[in-house]
Amino acid sequence: MQIITLNVNGVRAAARKGFFQWLSQQAADVVCIQELKAQLPDLSDEMRAPEGYYGYFHCAEKKGYSGVGIYCRKLPDNLVEGIGIDEIDQEGRFLQADFGNLSVISLYLPSGSSGDHRQASKFFFLDRFYPFLQELIASGRDIIVCGDWNIAHKEIDLKNWRANQKNSGFLPEEREWLTRVFDEIGYIDVFRQLNSEPDQYTWWSNRGQAWARNVGWRIDYQIATPEIADKATHAIIYKESRFSDHAPLIIHYDEHR
Repeated sequence: MQIITLNVNGVRAAARKGFFQWLSQQAADVVCIQELKAQLPDLSDEMRAPEGYYGYFHCAEKKGYSGVGIYCRKLPDNLVEGIGIDEIDQEGRFLQADFGNLSVISLYLPSGSSGDHRQASKFFFLDRFYPFLQELIASGRDIIVCGDWNIAHKEIDLKNWRANQKNSGFLPEEREWLTRVFDEIGYIDVFRQLNSEPDQYTWWSNRGQAWARNVGWRIDYQIATPEIADKATHAIIYKESRFSDHAPLIIHYDEHR
């Protein structure tokens, strides 16, 4: 089983940059995308259901903003849109597809970088999402939460960590929250389970030659319950083509492992 997650930073922009042609050459079973920046009527047939895939979306009410999607080769048994909190769900940040005992989630956590009001929205989300994650793991299902969490967990996860300790995405409170997701609830950071190397980033600012100099942040994750995390065999941050300011994170799971 191969799962891909990518913040597309506008699905129409990603399409123009060749994302769907690239996707057609992958062996992915499930593809989670974030930051659609589109409503359903804006999607072409290719964006709505790429060849070989079913497509599902949770769009933001605000046009040109946020939104998440899931493409899957198999029909899901069940879909869950949102976490049941209007203030969060109207921004289109959570979509869950169930396949047997496996749930794959496309998640887009808020960024707090545009101002104090958005950082407050981010903390609001974190406070309410934590018990939701607890309920998910208590269900006994295999869970893989894919997406842009907008938090770099440790110093190894961004190039300029010293300069960013007071910036959204690397605030002590955000990092501690993510530590609790791992250490207290019991989720696994699947990429880090497989790769402990530095300089592994999934997002680069469009300023200051960040991409060329690999001055990035690792803020896109596949975070899983232990049993399914143990089936992960290898992870790739795909950088040969650029579809967005984020890179696709591809993880292979061996269900027979």
